[in-house]
Amino acid sequence: MTDKPNIRSLSLDELTLFFIKKGEKSFRAKQVYEWLWKKNARNFDEMTNLSKDLRKFLDDNFSIPHIKIKHFQRSTDGTIKNAVTLPDNLLVESVLIPTETRTTACVSSQVGCSLDCKFCATARLKRMRNLTPDEIVDQVVEADLQSKQYYGHPLSNIVFMGMGEPLLNYDNVMKAIEKITSEKALGMAARRITVSTSGIPKMIRKMADENPKVKLAVSLHSAIDDIRNQIMPVNKRQGGLKELLSALQYWYKKTKSRITFEYLVFKNINDDQKSIKALVNFAKQVPSKVNLIEYNPIDNNDTYQQAEDIVLEQYREALKKAGIVSTVRRSRGKDIDAACGQLAGKMIRE
Repeated sequence: MTDKPNIRSLSLDELTLFFIKKGEKSFRAKQVYEWLWKKNARNFDEMTNLSKDLRKFLDDNFSIPHIKIKHFQRSTDGTIKNAVTLPDNLLVESVLIPTETRTTACVSSQVGCSLDCKFCATARLKRMRNLTPDEIVDQVVEADLQSKQYYGHPLSNIVFMGMGEPLLNYDNVMKAIEKITSEKALGMAARRITVSTSGIPKMIRKMADENPKVKLAVSLHSAIDDIRNQIMPVNKRQGGLKELLSALQYWYKKTKSRITFEYLVFKNINDDQKSIKALVNFAKQVPSKVNLIEYNPIDNNDTYQQAEDIVLEQYREALKKAGIVSTVRRSRGKDIDAACGQLAGKMIRE
């Protein structure tokens, strides 16, 4: 690492003010900003519409740190997992998931996680720090390059479902989304971005008030407080399902955007009729759809097991009868530990 400040931590206004104070024309800031965020410049020498003296001056005063892909893995189903080295040599993982019609980048927002969800590999890693906006954006840029290289088209969608809880790194995640959606930077449509949370009611309300036009997903996994407290201790700390539902209703009132519930079905935990009825009753109280997800073991001694397929069908039928759209999401990239809940399961701990 270098002691020189990261130039990408400056806003366009801050960059403009810097140039003015140094006696440079203010339009230089827009040129540099475009190189940094639209053209993904890795060094100042790439900024060919700037004079050599100005490029040297910038190099003397600033750095442009970037993530680096340390390990690249490609699944038999086409899913790509990147183990990414950050400028301080910490590691996170990101995933590129292809389908016939689109590619989706699953990006991380924190190094590790503090929520201690019992079924998730990332939860076994202590939270080291939040990712900066540029570290988040870099994951998207790399996924876009890989999408073009391997699948012949630009990145289609982004989900904040990698390592960490996005709403506990709220400011940096929102700054990253601003860069991703700005025409001065990556220019992707906000509607193609989904922020997934384990359920932080205060921050859901805050995001609803600011309304960045993104979609919201909630990792629910049980609509019964006692069960959710057991498998997701964050539930109890954040006021339980009643408080979560209130925040989600507030979200819909403010944004008119329906919520996606991510729902793992575990054997002997939430595979009974009581759990099915509870999910139906919960989902009926706010416009939503449900993704039923098969569970992916994170080690050989895993106490959590995937429920039988018949249970998934029972969930689907009950939701359909209640008029709630649901899908069964089959996991991608299991052979490289890139599926839901598996990030950081092996690569980073080894």
